[in-house]
Amino acid sequence: MTKSELIAELSAAHPHLAARDVELIVQTILTEISSALSRGDRVEIRGFGAFVVKKRDARQGRNPRTGTSVAVEEKTIPFFKAGKELRERVNAHAGKRG
Repeated sequence: MTKSELIAELSAAHPHLAARDVELIVQTILTEISSALSRGDRVEIRGFGAFVVKKRDARQGRNPRTGTSVAVEEKTIPFFKAGKELRERVNAHAGKRG
């Protein structure tokens, strides 16, 4: 689901809200999550999951095309860990597909 699809679904589910208001709400939430992660903070949404920033150490990588060694610098990456409720909902729906 893309951000625009999310906004469209939320607008349809809540017709009393203007589409531009729903767009502003979604954008504000995503901006706040991004801002918190850039500060190194953890963001937890109960029943959904947690966003954290993890540090990856510098290492020697390999260029897959040429096979030569490449130095990969240390970096931080955003990481999402699904909460128990979300995992249970996904697994319950996954069993119904097959």
